[in-house]
Amino acid sequence: MIGFVYRLLFRTLIRHTDPEAAHHHGLSAIALAGSALPTRRLMRSVLGHARTPEPHGRQVRIGPRIVPGRLGLAAGMDKDAQAVLGLTAMGFAFVEVGTITALPQPGNDEPRLWRLPEAGALRNRMGFNNGGAQAAAERLKALRSTPEGRAAIVGANIGKNKMTPEHLAAEDYRMCARMLAKWVDFVVVNVSSPNTPGLRDLQSVDHLRPILEAARLGCEESCTRRIPLLVKISPDLADEDVVAVAELARELGLEGIVATNTTTAHDMGEGGLSGRPLKERALEVVRLVARHMDDDQVLIGVGGISDQEDALDMLEAGADLVEAFTAFVYEGPSWPGRINRALAAY
Repeated sequence: MIGFVYRLLFRTLIRHTDPEAAHHHGLSAIALAGSALPTRRLMRSVLGHARTPEPHGRQVRIGPRIVPGRLGLAAGMDKDAQAVLGLTAMGFAFVEVGTITALPQPGNDEPRLWRLPEAGALRNRMGFNNGGAQAAAERLKALRSTPEGRAAIVGANIGKNKMTPEHLAAEDYRMCARMLAKWVDFVVVNVSSPNTPGLRDLQSVDHLRPILEAARLGCEESCTRRIPLLVKISPDLADEDVVAVAELARELGLEGIVATNTTTAHDMGEGGLSGRPLKERALEVVRLVARHMDDDQVLIGVGGISDQEDALDMLEAGADLVEAFTAFVYEGPSWPGRINRALAAY
């Protein structure tokens, strides 16, 4: 019923509003609802929260943490770690915040976010707009000061500032990891956004190796426990480059890979495309990566997951966990809990 009402509201009202303004208002509402125990409990009971998989389902760990469901929230929604408790109460099993850069930055000029409802897609050229690592670290520290905040599984997606030259990129990632790793369960190195000039060039193995080594160092400088480190890759890489990144991740002992980011292989305008059009290529990349990972590494599949069948396709392709963002925008607040309940026995 909630999903039906939301979809009706989306078709008649929300789709006619400014996408970025709607994003900010929606996230603020989720953050507000998640800030108080009574509303969090109400959200869990009405919307349904992610639960630990059924006994015959396979448990997945990120580091020492057992993930209480298969579906998490992809980076890009909660850029500044403002709404983690609300998002987990809605049913996401884990939340990847960010992308967070070392220093605050405004991102690209507006407009920079477009809905494509007929395609089940979003197009963006946001440009890592965020308040910077220090502000995010302070929010995450406050989150971890409460029992419910410590129970949430949270990852930090990190990137380089737009004005940082290529030869200093590794230092940006080290700084971000050092400031954030202490307060999260995993760190994701983002070198695959199409909206920061030159960023995707850093996916080549020669450029990527020092960045991943620097991010690992930043994690080690942050705290004594080992922080799982993952890398997020583009769907637009050639297959041989996908394999090269997967093999580098295995060589360096990374805990996993997130596949994939948005794609520029479209004719719908500038920026990266997410949502339904990305599904087939995302599945191809996940299958390819899965064949070149160790069994103890985690593969998070992202791209085009709109319903339970899409999520199952991604899991069958080799993903251990899945993430989504675009479908949450179109399907509404009951969607993540519904998908996680449907996947509980997988």
